[in-house]
Amino acid sequence: MNSPADVKAELRQLMIETPSWAYGNSGTRFKVFAQKGVARSPEEKLQDAAQVNKFTGVAPSVAIHIPWDRVDDYAALQSYAQSLGVSIGAINPNVFQEDDYRLGSVCNADPAIRRKATDHLLECVEIGVQTGSTILSLWFSDGTNYPGQDDIQARQERLAEALHETYQAMPSNMRMLLEYKFFEPSFYTMDVPDWGTSLLHCLALGERAQVLVDTGHHAPGTNIEFIVANLLRVKRLGGFHFNSRFYADDDLIVGAADPYQLFRIMNEIVAVGAHRTESSVAFMLDQCHNLEAKIPAEIRSVMNVQEATAKALFVDRSALTKAQTDGDVLEANGILIDAFNTDVRPLLAELREDMGLDPDPLSAYRRSGYAEKIIEERATGTAAGWGA
Repeated sequence: MNSPADVKAELRQLMIETPSWAYGNSGTRFKVFAQKGVARSPEEKLQDAAQVNKFTGVAPSVAIHIPWDRVDDYAALQSYAQSLGVSIGAINPNVFQEDDYRLGSVCNADPAIRRKATDHLLECVEIGVQTGSTILSLWFSDGTNYPGQDDIQARQERLAEALHETYQAMPSNMRMLLEYKFFEPSFYTMDVPDWGTSLLHCLALGERAQVLVDTGHHAPGTNIEFIVANLLRVKRLGGFHFNSRFYADDDLIVGAADPYQLFRIMNEIVAVGAHRTESSVAFMLDQCHNLEAKIPAEIRSVMNVQEATAKALFVDRSALTKAQTDGDVLEANGILIDAFNTDVRPLLAELREDMGLDPDPLSAYRRSGYAEKIIEERATGTAAGWGA
């Protein structure tokens, strides 16, 4: 079993990326709820993300979404990020919010629309080059609502063509992460509905194409840790979009609905050392905070991932292996339960103090006055967000 000192050393290697879109206005499909002090530009989103890193010490990069974060000079945006102590992370194309994409983007039956969507993917590859990003993160809302609406196999061929062209355009240090979602916004077929579909396309592309697991994109009861273990086994787990769901939508704080599930996922990660800095697995948040304040919600999300990882690091691996080998079902399960029930908050507080941080990131942020400052400074202008 790892000692507390060992666990703290391992936790220092876990880095968690936050998403720029978490710092803009967002809502449900029915209503976007405005908050005071919300960022008005990509630069202000980076300022807010830097606060999360300042108080947690483990969130040094920021994923951006294009065109939501489009600027004239991406190299300058990266330089600005670095001046704040963070950097640009994954590049996320948006091919789901234009009228042309009503019947799909890269899977659309119209070749002109497919060309437009693929060109946007290629644009995002170039943005990655300009910012120094090594991850192109892809999610497609493409799908159909009715049987017969389109040819299912033809749509897969169109998807494969767009992915191949994009993959060929990527520099050698860039990875393509292909996300999946089992339903929504389409309700009969999604063109990338599951990890198997994503994996098939990735295998056809090459080693730098990997599956991205969004923890909120599964049917109820899906064993996500089984998926994670299998993708780790074949070295095709590219990363996570961490969030949480209960019924359908997936924008809740990670670990909010089922912290034991998050622990079980991180247990598979920790078991093979994939939480470490040298691992290629990218740990990213994908959440839009509609009701709760945005920066504290991101801080809480980072803390939840840290806590689940710390608990996984306390699993007695040798005892677990013995129980499994002996066929002792109750003992093996009990070892996991004991680790999950470990109160790791004091250890994480010690770790933050060791790093020169406040042991309570949320309280420290509230005391900092940053929230009051941005409410005053951003009282005018148009807040960033994804529409009404």
